[in-house]
Amino acid sequence: MTFRDTLGLALRNLGQAKLRTSLTVLGVSIGIASLAGMVSLGVGLQDQFVGRFTKSGIFDSVTVLSGGDRPGGFAALGRGGGPGGVGRRGFGRNAQPVAPENARDLTEDALKDLAALPGVRAVYPNLRGPVEVKYGGDSEFALAAAVPMAVRGEGAFQSIPYGRFFAGDDEAACMLSLDFAKRINAKDPGKLIGQPLTLNYPSASGGATADKTTVDGAMRRVDTTCTIVGIVERETGPFAGAAGVSGLMIPMGKAKGMFMPVSRQYQSAVVKVQSAQATQDVQEQVKKMGFQAFSLNDALQGAKRAFIILDIVLSLIGSIALAVSSLGIVNTMVMSILERTREIGIMKAIGGSDGDIRRIFLIEASAIGLFGGLMGVVLGWLVGRIINIGANIYIQQQGGTPGNLFSLPVWLIGGAIGFSIVVSLLAGSYPAARAARLDPIQALRHD
Repeated sequence: MTFRDTLGLALRNLGQAKLRTSLTVLGVSIGIASLAGMVSLGVGLQDQFVGRFTKSGIFDSVTVLSGGDRPGGFAALGRGGGPGGVGRRGFGRNAQPVAPENARDLTEDALKDLAALPGVRAVYPNLRGPVEVKYGGDSEFALAAAVPMAVRGEGAFQSIPYGRFFAGDDEAACMLSLDFAKRINAKDPGKLIGQPLTLNYPSASGGATADKTTVDGAMRRVDTTCTIVGIVERETGPFAGAAGVSGLMIPMGKAKGMFMPVSRQYQSAVVKVQSAQATQDVQEQVKKMGFQAFSLNDALQGAKRAFIILDIVLSLIGSIALAVSSLGIVNTMVMSILERTREIGIMKAIGGSDGDIRRIFLIEASAIGLFGGLMGVVLGWLVGRIINIGANIYIQQQGGTPGNLFSLPVWLIGGAIGFSIVVSLLAGSYPAARAARLDPIQALRHD
């Protein structure tokens, strides 16, 4: 018996019991929809969590400190002198002090050496300084953060609701976080774009960008004017130092003229690597140069492992429905054998082999799995879209950012359909073997 004849007989048999076959296919599709929906939820959550943090730029960054436990080094960073005040109790607890004879300071020359390392795409210092922000008749004290041109289009700067990013490193401009802008103009913060701000800050040298200076004790108070060119959605909390995001942001070139330490040594710097996979290698090279260094790449790997475990758990839960539907396949195939016992006997009597009979029933089972898998993927996608729309409406009402909670990649679609066929074949193996073992004489006597 040719494969074409076998396939035709199998499909004809399925068509003769349309209702039973349809119900069996529906059971398989519900099982696949449950499995695909559970796994797509895990994949979607992983994309949202890991993807957003990866794009934020904190996992492809290495924070570098001066070598040795001395002012301007690790100890100063632990007192809040660095990005987000990360110290001994924070992510920097693994940054061990370098031996004094190998320790180096973070100077401009050191930054150039760091930039020359393989796998490094940008290096910039963490510069921040206290300023008094004057707008109209009001004023407010803030911590101004220096923003390098290297972070354009990254992290919080991927989407700028109002205005634009800095045009140049020395532009007399500033950017605000949305919260800071609302403190100035709560009703329409977007109207602040193009408006000037006066920044008053202390400087020992009078400031290279100064418009006006006044003596304040041993320090000079410097007034400089900047134009508001952009407003970002939000600050980045404890990781603000890594991304250069704060309530008030100014270009790196202008910040160096305002906040450059008298010692010409920086407390910390950020090394941006070309890919998150290279972070660990670059971190080790930085330590060999005589600096302290740490990164959050280990946290990213831990998050990925956690999501893999979550995907496995969700897959097991979703497979329960598919296991139940496989019992329906067994029931359908066994009933088919009872109804077609005489037909099986006739096929054997005219030369049909046990293998031919077995193949007919296995093809029937695989066809049920194929159709059920296709319907299940479509059903799972539709249910996921509906839940995703409802969840995003609720998230927006709570002030959050909507996202795609369900992700159905190609590998998941193919895997779900393939798994459906495999389970159906396994479920149909017993009925197929039972049909193949029928004695043709007894089958021909069957009423």
